[in-house]
Amino acid sequence: MFVDLQQDWAAKIAAQLTEDGIARFDGIRTRTQLVTLSASLGAIIAHRDSDDDGVTTLENRAELGQRLGFAGFGTGALKPHTDRSGVIDPPALLLLVCGHKSASGGECLAVDGRSVYADLTHTNPRAAQALTRPRTALFGGASGYLGSVFEHTQGGRIRIRLRMDGLVRYSPEITPSLPALTAAIERHTIRFALEPGQGYVLHNHRWLHGRTAFTGDRVMYRLSLNPHPEFAIPSGFQLPDIAAVALSTSATTPSASPSSSRSASTTTRHSCPAARPERQEITGAL
Repeated sequence: MFVDLQQDWAAKIAAQLTEDGIARFDGIRTRTQLVTLSASLGAIIAHRDSDDDGVTTLENRAELGQRLGFAGFGTGALKPHTDRSGVIDPPALLLLVCGHKSASGGECLAVDGRSVYADLTHTNPRAAQALTRPRTALFGGASGYLGSVFEHTQGGRIRIRLRMDGLVRYSPEITPSLPALTAAIERHTIRFALEPGQGYVLHNHRWLHGRTAFTGDRVMYRLSLNPHPEFAIPSGFQLPDIAAVALSTSATTPSASPSSSRSASTTTRHSCPAARPERQEITGAL
C-alpha cells in the first residue's frame, strides 16, 4: 500500500489501528519527517527520556541500561510489555522507527492482548478472571498505578497493562495465574525485523511490545501519541465471542495466532517524492 500525502498516511494508519491495533510503515528518512507524520496522527506526548520534539533515541548506553526502568538503553531482551504502565492513563499509541539495524538479534516482538485474553478465556478461564480483578497489580513502584492486567473500560471494552520486571508487584491472589499468562503471551508472540526507515505503530492499550537481545549499534526512535479525536480509534479491544475464541485458539500456532499474523504483516509505505536511499541506516537529522 503506497501513501503519498501526509494526511492520507495518518488516515490509513488510523484505519488499520482501528481494525487490528497495529500497523507497519516504511519510507522514513529524517527526524523532521518522523515528527511531522507522527503529529498528523496524534498529539505527541513527552516521555521522561525524550528530547524536546518528543522523540526518544533508544540505543546502547552501557551503564544506564543496567538501571532498573532503563533496560531499553541496554542490549538485553525486553519482555513484552505495555508502555508507561505506572501512570493512570498511559499514552494510547506507541510508534517505533529503525534508525540503524543491529549486527545480530534485536528483533521486534509484538503480542495482541486480545488474542492473549481470548486464549485465556478458553484455556484457563479462572486465570482470565483473576487477571481482571482490580487492585491486584502495582505498576511502576510504590508511587505507581494500582490496577489489574486486564481492565474493563466503558462500552464493554478491555485494555491490557503489563510489565514483567522489578517495577511491578502482583498480589498473591493472582500470582498463580501468571504462568498461564506468560504461556499465552508466548503462544501469540510475533517476531519481525525492521530495516532503517521502517517502523510500526501500535495501540498501547491492546498490544504488548518488546525485543530480543542484540549485538551491534542498534538505534530506534520512539514516540508516544494520543490519536486525534477525528480518527475515532477505540481504546483496547472488545470482549471476545466465546464460540469464536474456541475456534481461533485451537488453530493457533506456536509463533502467532492467525489474526495477529495478519496484523503484523500489514505495511503502509509513506512514499516521498525524492529517490529513496540505500537501506543501511537513516542519516542526517534523524
